[in-house]
Amino acid sequence: MQHEDLFGAGLRADLSAHAPLAARMRPQRLDEVVGQTHLLAEGAALRVAIETKTVGSMIFFGPPGTGKTTVARLIAAETDSVFEELSAVSSGVAEVRKVIDRSRDRRAQTARRTVLFIDEIHRFSKAQQDALLHAVEDGIITLIGASTENPYFEVIPALISRCELYEFRSLSEDDIHVLLVRALALWEGAAADDSVLEMIARGALGDARRALSIFERSLVLARSKGLAGPDAATVQEAAQRKLVLYDKDSDAHYNVISAFIKSLRGSDPDAALYYLAVMLTGGEDPKFIARRMVIFASEDVGNADPRALEIAVAVSRAVEFVGLPECRINLAQGVTYLSCAPKSNASYLGLEAALGEVEQHGAKAPPVFLQSTGYAGAEKLGHGVGYEYPHDTGGYIGQRHLPEDLLDRVFYRPISQGYEVRIQEFLGRMRTMRREGSSAEEA
Repeated sequence: MQHEDLFGAGLRADLSAHAPLAARMRPQRLDEVVGQTHLLAEGAALRVAIETKTVGSMIFFGPPGTGKTTVARLIAAETDSVFEELSAVSSGVAEVRKVIDRSRDRRAQTARRTVLFIDEIHRFSKAQQDALLHAVEDGIITLIGASTENPYFEVIPALISRCELYEFRSLSEDDIHVLLVRALALWEGAAADDSVLEMIARGALGDARRALSIFERSLVLARSKGLAGPDAATVQEAAQRKLVLYDKDSDAHYNVISAFIKSLRGSDPDAALYYLAVMLTGGEDPKFIARRMVIFASEDVGNADPRALEIAVAVSRAVEFVGLPECRINLAQGVTYLSCAPKSNASYLGLEAALGEVEQHGAKAPPVFLQSTGYAGAEKLGHGVGYEYPHDTGGYIGQRHLPEDLLDRVFYRPISQGYEVRIQEFLGRMRTMRREGSSAEEA
């Protein structure tokens, strides 16, 4: 989509009275933007860059409905740049190259800059992102990418290094309340109790677009019923489902994810599924849930069930591949598996103990026979002077590997759960062999 006119009167004139409320309320000046004060307040870095017309390429990331597109359009307007927009869902490398060619010609002929806004840039393939690199580095385009995902997970490092990253935060209830009051003024003769506005603000989960959409449907529905304005029942009906008060930036977010993890740890699949449902209904990012499950698989299940990590990683990949709403089924499978798996945090505690040893006493040198001898052939085979090569013996060896001062230290203590029972028995034999081998060396 190409916008040769700047965002302002020319663009807004195309918006009819039937355009969505969120579109009709799109700010025309920076001072009209609600929220994101950490970026746009007087003296904030992004605000200064815009006002001084020194903006470079950047990536906006954060939840939906927080103003990423709006601010991108305002940047184009404030810097007297041409605004062009692509969607990563429907655009390919060919479309990207066409925009770059137009931008190069425009700069040569009129010296005007081009702001290329790419919505959902995290959906661009590596090849599509690579196509942007030279144009961004040479200043042919000022790229503004928008993503609801962490760019470090989804955007190639070469592109990230050429862009400033700006995090957009969910709007507060007060921010959304301000928008709803503004919206109410656009509806001649409409009225709404403050309690209704607060209800919508709470249920919008920090998403301005969602709030305005619910509000607009509520007003239309209220008028069809002959009401002056919406009441609580009308809002619930307009929202088409129960408004779940789950704010991803509030205590509820941390409380629910905490309850979710503790339910997994407590082997309660019913509770874990319930909290999963709360998060999904509340608009939580399924990738965030999947990442927490991957961490849990190693931290709380560990080697009691080595397959748990495989399952969690598979679920994480499935979430990326399938997406909502179907990926909730993959999440449910992973949740029930992790809930019912035997639990052990021995690996995690072992690492913590080893880290504590290093932090307290520093890193000690490995035994000489474990160090490289400098002889290429020996190093390639893993040999060192005095080193016992296990494959030469055809079995296990009792040679020590810890530094001299740490011979008796035990960091990993497997428990009597699941597969760790076998590991516990094996390590018992190995540690006995090492103690006996150490005693023989001393004798």
